[in-house]
Amino acid sequence: MTLTKTASPALKFLEDRWDAGVAAALDEPELLRYRSNLLGSDLRITNFAGGNTSSKIIETDPLTGEPVEVLWVKGSGGDLGSIQRTGFATLYQEKLLALERSYKGADTEDEMAAMYPLCAFRGNPVAASIDTPLHGFLPFPHVDHLHPDWGIALAAAANGKAKMEQFNREFGRSLVWLPWQRPGFELAMMMKRAVEQNPGCDGIVLGGHGLFTWGQTQRECYLNTLSVIDSIGQFIERHGTAKGPVRFGGEAVPARQGRKDLAVAIAPFLRGRVSAQRRWIASFSDAPDVLQFVNSVYARELAFLGTSCPDHFIRTKIRPLFVPWAAGAGLDDLKAQIERSLAEYREQYRAYYHQFATADSPALRDPNPAVVLIPGLGMFSFGKNKTEARITGEFYTNAIHVMDGAGLLAEGEILGPVPQCQTGMDPASFKVFANYVALPALEAFRIEYWALEEAKLRRQPPEKELSRQVVFVAGGASGIGREVARLAAARGAHVVVADRDAEGAAAAAKEMASIAAPEFTASAAVDICSRTSIASALRATVAAFGGLDILINTAAMFPSSPDGVIPDSAWAAALDVNVTANYLLAEEAAKLFAEQGLKGSIVFTSSANAVVPKRGSEAYDVSKAALSHLVRELAVSLAPNVRVNGISPATVVKGSTMFPRDRVRASLAKYNIPFEDAWSDEELRNRLASFYAQRTLTHQPIDPADCAEAILFLAGPKARCTTGHLIPVDGGLSEAFLR
Repeated sequence: MTLTKTASPALKFLEDRWDAGVAAALDEPELLRYRSNLLGSDLRITNFAGGNTSSKIIETDPLTGEPVEVLWVKGSGGDLGSIQRTGFATLYQEKLLALERSYKGADTEDEMAAMYPLCAFRGNPVAASIDTPLHGFLPFPHVDHLHPDWGIALAAAANGKAKMEQFNREFGRSLVWLPWQRPGFELAMMMKRAVEQNPGCDGIVLGGHGLFTWGQTQRECYLNTLSVIDSIGQFIERHGTAKGPVRFGGEAVPARQGRKDLAVAIAPFLRGRVSAQRRWIASFSDAPDVLQFVNSVYARELAFLGTSCPDHFIRTKIRPLFVPWAAGAGLDDLKAQIERSLAEYREQYRAYYHQFATADSPALRDPNPAVVLIPGLGMFSFGKNKTEARITGEFYTNAIHVMDGAGLLAEGEILGPVPQCQTGMDPASFKVFANYVALPALEAFRIEYWALEEAKLRRQPPEKELSRQVVFVAGGASGIGREVARLAAARGAHVVVADRDAEGAAAAAKEMASIAAPEFTASAAVDICSRTSIASALRATVAAFGGLDILINTAAMFPSSPDGVIPDSAWAAALDVNVTANYLLAEEAAKLFAEQGLKGSIVFTSSANAVVPKRGSEAYDVSKAALSHLVRELAVSLAPNVRVNGISPATVVKGSTMFPRDRVRASLAKYNIPFEDAWSDEELRNRLASFYAQRTLTHQPIDPADCAEAILFLAGPKARCTTGHLIPVDGGLSEAFLR
């Protein structure tokens, strides 16, 4: 059906976000970008990095100078919500259509995909997705392919085709149903025939997959898409109202009180087991829709069936791990259930792989789950970083909505094959529970381990040195600690900036977020002399990222007084801050390392003063000597899973809170170094740092960045065989040479 109206349709759930003033200033490619961004801005319309949009645009051929039709379509792996003009693949439409003459059947899908780069317009290097022909062979200028929860619920219902026909009658639509077919050239041919055989149709429901809609203009396409999705939502809501408030068979296990604290308590153990092959970052959700599902009677059976939409299980794997946890059972029981359930899951995943793998299949991937469901508690999701972990959870939440919607559409017994099953497929391979149809395991494998999906994974940028690592930096608000946090963030770590100065820690974390990503950083207030405060800060770390991999402390104190006499209280404080606090940090972190069962690393900051005695700094020097030996003691006691090392810098003046203006002035006066009272703090510090540098062999002032480099070398994978060691960062201070 050709749409002629451009006014907003009657929407109940969605909103028309189109701004005519903005659109009027855009050319066609920018209108496509604008339309895509609007659609991607609402997760009810499509998932992150899910779906495709396209436009057929007349361009000038650079070879002939003649007008030519060019297909602009979202590039492989792009996200509609954030895509820019440069994110679209562009292909000669005539060349793409000509590929039909070369097509020899579904077994040649990979060969056809290899032809898309040959159709590129102006040599555009953006990789065309496997959905490209689905857009190219539809005879409409503008096309949207999306995965709205309501649309997939209809597509994944055992009576989905009949319900679609009922929807068409009630809402005056002309949607067409197609059974399941893996995305690619064969599906494009099926869609082309469907439109030819159903003139006037205004959309296609892909069984078990998603929705296609279109329009003659960018605006019409956008409105048609909104209208169809919103109307399906209204249709499903009517069924839900008629069925009452009970979902998924009702509640089987009540939600736990204090479940967020319980989630923090179990997260390190769970993360460690799921990371048996490769480390993962965790995200947790106990949102109402998640709890309603995981606590329900049907949860275990539906979870085992897995997801339907390909975009879902690419991230969530074929199915989540469901861990039974009876009401009233404790954490020890939950740990035992996790161990048993994980062992079973891995065995099933390996069996799934070996059942369907062929000689040219990609190698078996990590057999651990990406999503873990725990009744009474909620959902853990895992990814290579926090953003991926969160998005994986969002995808499974979408899957929950799909299962809910399919269940609401149930009416009576389904006789015969489900409508998702096309001719030639085994009807028994489509498993059904509560009117929800899961994708057959073979079809899931053919997408998850498709060579084209493997190629998409290989196009992702390489991970950084500290990717997948959670780094806790005590003293991170200033000086060496801030440099450590900055460098760790730049190297891919998830960083928690902890400091007694909570505002300073938050400011530093905000700075690190600009280096990495906001979701990769957090801050915490901590008093390192308080075990309770340390435990609280580490709980915040677990809540943010699921566990801990590296503990670093750069905080210290240098006791001083105007007359040079150190009172007993200052002596005790120096030992508390410089020695005991490090012990407390290590002991609390060791509990997390033990729960995870993963390799961990600790790095403390000692001093060259630990081996160089000086007049007037006895408290500081003795405390640092004790810390140096504490490093060695902890290396022994925490082996073999935790490495403990340290650095021994000479005086670091730049950025150090141990060098307030008064102390710098006193030191300059002590060494008879001329200065002006009007000088800034930075000028005074530079003068003192230069003096200290002249006492070293290299004549280089010690910068916080120098210390940060040494700390992260010891903390990271390049020093995996080093423990109980202290690296001097002193510019070559011969007095500190060990003897």
